[in-house]
Amino acid sequence: MSVYPAVFIVLSYLVWIKCIYYRHRSSLVKSLNHVMNVLTSRDTVGADIRALVVTAHPDDECMFFAPTIIRLVELKASVHLLCLSEGNYYNQGAQRKQELLNSCAVLGIPDSRITIIDHKKLPDDPKAEWSVSLVSSLIVKHMREHSFNMVLTFDGSGVSGHANHTAIHKAVSYLASTGQVPNDCCLLSLVTVGLFRKYISFLELPFSWLLPCSLRCFLGSQGYRQAKDAMYCHRTQLLWFRYLYVTMSRYMFINTFQMIPQGPKNLKIY
Repeated sequence: MSVYPAVFIVLSYLVWIKCIYYRHRSSLVKSLNHVMNVLTSRDTVGADIRALVVTAHPDDECMFFAPTIIRLVELKASVHLLCLSEGNYYNQGAQRKQELLNSCAVLGIPDSRITIIDHKKLPDDPKAEWSVSLVSSLIVKHMREHSFNMVLTFDGSGVSGHANHTAIHKAVSYLASTGQVPNDCCLLSLVTVGLFRKYISFLELPFSWLLPCSLRCFLGSQGYRQAKDAMYCHRTQLLWFRYLYVTMSRYMFINTFQMIPQGPKNLKIY
């Protein structure tokens, strides 16, 4: 008889997840209104959003940010990507650049909205310490050229702890602290979760729904297939553990963001 309570709990949990998915579209619009209305006085619609996703390597856009990109594109937002390296760690930069373009086409970002940086001081290398000054100058230049009102990137842990990821967060935080970000632009960092939550796939959804954050983006089965197809464009990266990641990582289904505070703050730049 003890099996019945367990089955009831599992079914209830799955029904709860389904209900959250149904509520997500309206909650996403409300969250966007909240983060944008911190700086504006009217309701935000998708067409009002000019979003810049800042990543370090080709494949970051689908491994970590696919739910957000897909949802923003669905809302008719103008989504751009700034990738700060070609991913040349194994001398595959040219191939990985094309893979990135192919992936973004699947996600809904046209080539004209993609910028890939190839700079000798920004190598694809987990041991390389990227210059915060250089990274921040590249980002702010891109922001000013395109008048973005939303910037999304990694948080201080960089999801995977990769030094190139965390360097971007330091750079964006520096821009925020020194008043170089336009007043109508909100800055959002992708929340890093613990190992257990990271690898329980869509089952992590209730945790992300209940815990406080500034913006949530969830994918259903159709959106997940789109994210998976984007990841499969990165053929050079499809080692055996990548297939496990695509199946098990909550970042293929779920993104949560926190606002990066803007205002004076002591922050070391180097």
